[in-house]
Amino acid sequence: MNSDHDQPDRAYPAVGPVLFLHGYADGLVQLAALFVRPETAPEPSVTTHQGPIEAERLATIDGMTVLRYSFTLPARADATYSMHGAALPVHADFTRDLRIAYVSCNGQESGDRERSTNERNALWQRLARQHADVPFQVLLNGGDQLYADEMLDEDPRLHAWRHGESEEPLDEADAAALRARLRSYLLQRYCELYAQPAPAWLMARIPILCMWDDHDICDGWGSLPETQLDSPMGRLVFETARELFLLFQLAAHPAEPPPICPDRAGTSLSWRVQLPGVALIAPDLRSERRPDQIMGPVGRDVFNEALAAAEDGQVFVLSSVPALGPRLSWVEAAMQQSPRMEKYQDDLRDQWQSRAHRDEWRVFLEHLLAVHERGGCRLSVLSGEIHLATRGTMAAPSGPLHQLVASGITHPAPPKAYARALGILARLGESPVPGHPIRLHPLPGQKGIYTAQRNYLVLERRHGRWGAWWELEHDGATTALALDS
Repeated sequence: MNSDHDQPDRAYPAVGPVLFLHGYADGLVQLAALFVRPETAPEPSVTTHQGPIEAERLATIDGMTVLRYSFTLPARADATYSMHGAALPVHADFTRDLRIAYVSCNGQESGDRERSTNERNALWQRLARQHADVPFQVLLNGGDQLYADEMLDEDPRLHAWRHGESEEPLDEADAAALRARLRSYLLQRYCELYAQPAPAWLMARIPILCMWDDHDICDGWGSLPETQLDSPMGRLVFETARELFLLFQLAAHPAEPPPICPDRAGTSLSWRVQLPGVALIAPDLRSERRPDQIMGPVGRDVFNEALAAAEDGQVFVLSSVPALGPRLSWVEAAMQQSPRMEKYQDDLRDQWQSRAHRDEWRVFLEHLLAVHERGGCRLSVLSGEIHLATRGTMAAPSGPLHQLVASGITHPAPPKAYARALGILARLGESPVPGHPIRLHPLPGQKGIYTAQRNYLVLERRHGRWGAWWELEHDGATTALALDS
């Protein structure tokens, strides 16, 4: 257990319960409920049908303790657990019809805390109303759950590091003080996000699964020059963000990844969850990322083994950055012609389609195709990151492999002109795997390839058939897209 008390002036809202999905086996759903409370406060009382659950103290930071309650619930639609005697319902039946929500980009690069809560969380509120009407069983968080960019304003040395300026040496005391400051900032932001009413209500009732992306660390992490990534300041930023990611997005002790992560050493935080008839797989595209690679050797092995272990049925792969996209060299060239679009260039250079990643991208797609074409399996990719909604297909003999992009649930949409420019270039198509052309398409009912509205995605299995639709901020729900055709 770690303890720091260097930033007593910060305000930390109480958090919890935040419910995490940690597995499924033998008709039991393995869950973890996360809380944050002052270390002097009484521990919350959590009970299930089996009785009281004991709290585990994962960390203490600035006098706030992160608590985890691990328990199982029977895989039933009427499962419940209780906090202080008040029952919280969990629709835990994964064997019949199934509803999964997918969200990404829960914030913005600056000024997120100044936004009106009602405006910021309009789609979270819609999702909560839908859950009250017809419950979801899983809530997938596909990346950029936290926008940590303003963390780099905590100290002038961090700001200088991000802009590539030469670093002043950090002695041991300076490094410890700076790390404590970063931990305090991240603790505060996670607590503020998880304490907001609509997300808090949902996450107490729907088990969540999270995979991080760059903004959960800092903008462009992994695609920055290696001198920045490997500098003492760069390692300090990454290691602190990783610690808080494990605590708050995986409900895990920083030295022990959760059971859904096959790499027990934690080099790669990729995870896999097998539910009846559906496998959920999320490769970690940030821990080993370098300017010339997206996944390192550990991550590639873990991901390929997770694909191989997927049981027959639907396979959803969460690729935090889209796996199917336009010819990026053309897009990058277009963005350079418009100063208004400069702030989006880093995101574009961060994609699978970058020239630096083209060979790795092709191999990644070949592995996806191999599972998609395996008898008894269908594979679809879920992504966010680009702050737009779109979809794509990669041609395959058994039917198209679908890519569904939903981004973001609270991040403001880019200008419509940006979406139109991307759409024009996307019509050129791509074929990194010979014989399997990639095409991007408008959402059902939309005219342009990219939809510039805040959004989230709903995946639904009804009577054994999978469909998907987007909830758009202004236009509402799209027509459902069949994923088996």
